Amino acid sequence: MAKKQGCPVKLAANELLKWLIGFAVSFAVLAACICIYNRANAPVPGEVFTGRAQGMFCEIVAEVTVAEGRIVDVKLTGADETPSLGGVVLEEMPAKIIAAQSTDVDGMAGATITSDAARHAVTQALIEAGVLIPAETEAPTEAPTEEVTEAPVAASTSIITADEWAEKFPEITASYKATSENSYVVPYLETDPYLVNLYEGFGFAKQYDSARGHEYSLEDLANTARPHPLANCLTCKTADFTKLVQDQGVSAYSLDFNEVMASMNESVGCYNCHANEADSGKLVVTHDYFNDKLDMTGIDAATLSCGQCHIEYYFEPDTKATTIPYTKIAEMTPEAMLEYYDAMDFADWTQPSTGAKLLKAQHPEMETYLNGSIHARFGLSCASCHMEKVTENGVSYTSHNLVSPLESPAILDTCAACHKDVDMVQKVHDIQNQVTAREKEVGNSLSAFKDQLAEAVASGEYTEEELNAIRQLYRHAQWFFDYQYVENSEGAHNSAQANSCLDKAAAKIEEGMQLFHAA
Repeated sequence: MAKKQGCPVKLAANELLKWLIGFAVSFAVLAACICIYNRANAPVPGEVFTGRAQGMFCEIVAEVTVAEGRIVDVKLTGADETPSLGGVVLEEMPAKIIAAQSTDVDGMAGATITSDAARHAVTQALIEAGVLIPAETEAPTEAPTEEVTEAPVAASTSIITADEWAEKFPEITASYKATSENSYVVPYLETDPYLVNLYEGFGFAKQYDSARGHEYSLEDLANTARPHPLANCLTCKTADFTKLVQDQGVSAYSLDFNEVMASMNESVGCYNCHANEADSGKLVVTHDYFNDKLDMTGIDAATLSCGQCHIEYYFEPDTKATTIPYTKIAEMTPEAMLEYYDAMDFADWTQPSTGAKLLKAQHPEMETYLNGSIHARFGLSCASCHMEKVTENGVSYTSHNLVSPLESPAILDTCAACHKDVDMVQKVHDIQNQVTAREKEVGNSLSAFKDQLAEAVASGEYTEEELNAIRQLYRHAQWFFDYQYVENSEGAHNSAQANSCLDKAAAKIEEGMQLFHAA
């Protein structure tokens, strides 16, 4: 029997109804999925989102609470940031961000890196919340408003502290601490008043004192009246900055001085000369600007250790990095260095009253010693004359209480091997007295030369060509005088070079004075 067939129209209607029901169910399922997806990806009211960014000395963590697409709370943490700078940013910036409902808020001058890191961390949290899209977090293209480098500090091993060194070398560490006994300060601006005139327009006209023991290096820098806008002034004052440069590179030199200074804890210390070689105590040249540029062939390790700070240096104009004006011993003369600076048209400052582009010598002890000193030719190092050999309680060691050899009977005894019956104290004092007297004579003449140049500039009676010729002679006279004045031995390291510098300065002064118009 054949199967009974249904009505074709009715069957078509049933199929259409089934299709419509299926479509409706599918649409409902799709809508539910979309709703679930949106809910899963929309900010939940009161939910906390986290962002992170590298600050000055540690990671900055931002915890941002978002409700209905608005920022309702911000918490910033960074335990190792400087309390008086970065710490203030972390405390004050959240309120600014909440009020502005944006990370486009002002930071804090002197804490640029922490400010930028805080803004970036909050931005990352807002991206996580879905409030911002990543394209809005691209780095700004305009130049920074602060004259500081904004590179983050890289993670690294820490410095072995003096206390840790003391566990291995107690006698040596104690002797180094004794450098604090050298606390006497000579105020050069009082003993040689003409210096105020010569340094017009430069920080040394505000304060210029003799250096004390290494224990005071960081303290004295913090208290000086000389302005220090950038961190490069810390180059030879603290082991902490030496390590910071090693970790971060040349960008560390152009960081804000106050921000970096607040995080420095240890003055010149064991790390500067030995790095972290506490097991061996071997000497290490830790300053990269020294390692990268100087051919150290033929220079005793003990002299290099001291010389990496007791040298002439300058701040490279573009990077602000500490830099030396030579590559080998033969270029360590004041004449060669002046030629170097002239060739690059470098000046530490332009003097307001004279318009002269002047150089400020630093403390070229190593260069002075290596160029013409008979003691250097005989193979002696800085340590030979400034670090006693000591035996106490059966322990022999080299004292790190750096002293003048004239104040050490033990060191003076070693002089007798060559100087026989010579009274070395009197001999050295005679040299120093002669050089000091000559310094005062030339310094006062240079000051008078400077005054006459300033009058010539103010008079309007000289062409710029005439003034520039005099300015160049003044620049050179200033250099040779200052190079000798700031070398701390007062002729004891190399009396021939001391007198040569003063003679050259005097000759330049005389030559320049002849270029002024007759009254």
